Amino acid sequence: MSEYVKPQVWTWEEQNENRSGNRPTAGSRFEQILPRGEHPLQVYSLGTPNGIKVAIMLEELKEAGVRNADYDLFRIDIGKGDQFGSDFVAINPNSKIPALVDQSADEDIKVFESAHILLYLAEKYGQFIPKKLQEKTEMMNWLFWQTGAAPFVGGGFGHFFHYAPTAQEYPINRYTMETKRQLDVLDHLLATRPYIAGDDYTIADIAIWSWYGRLVEGNLYPGSAVFLDVKAYKHLTEWTEKIAARPAVQRGLEAEYRPISI
Repeated sequence: MSEYVKPQVWTWEEQNENRSGNRPTAGSRFEQILPRGEHPLQVYSLGTPNGIKVAIMLEELKEAGVRNADYDLFRIDIGKGDQFGSDFVAINPNSKIPALVDQSADEDIKVFESAHILLYLAEKYGQFIPKKLQEKTEMMNWLFWQTGAAPFVGGGFGHFFHYAPTAQEYPINRYTMETKRQLDVLDHLLATRPYIAGDDYTIADIAIWSWYGRLVEGNLYPGSAVFLDVKAYKHLTEWTEKIAARPAVQRGLEAEYRPISI
């Protein structure tokens, strides 16, 4: 394989008429009318690590007996490019799932970015978020840690380990090292406390489990659990199993996504 020579100005060479797939441009690609259900919360998502966060959170709210947190869950097929339709882009200009519309107020409230949706729901319903400043700050530390750390796992390790058309030693080594470092960070943390932010289960657990718990379970990229030797992270493994056993988590993983068109 010849060495890549960087051009002075980069140009994209894969343009086509297909609506799916990322491009170096933003905005909608086609007109779209997304369905609306009758429940207060409208969720447009998919069962990805970021997508399952919202389904799990909503089921946890149900489990906690919260009223007025009913939702309609619609499938955004990112393989077909649903995220580039005009209605979805109007909710999230970044064209990424999940996205939420709260239609319980006088005007719709549009929320995007999975961690922000968790925070919005936690604050709206007063659940899974500490009230004391010190405890809330610690939870926010780890919630924001997840948003900054997970791209190294998904776009870095996952891409080059599983999705890239050819195996490349340098990027695999680079992102495997960083992923294992993050797993070790969590393992050290969970040696000192039962949950991510302390003694109580919070949205930080939901956010981090949806990526790192699923990675430890071997449910993100085939063969990755063995490759990363996840069994070496004893405390992280125990926490992963504890969260996975929660009924609301199980229901969130099994949630049915309604089609956006018939």
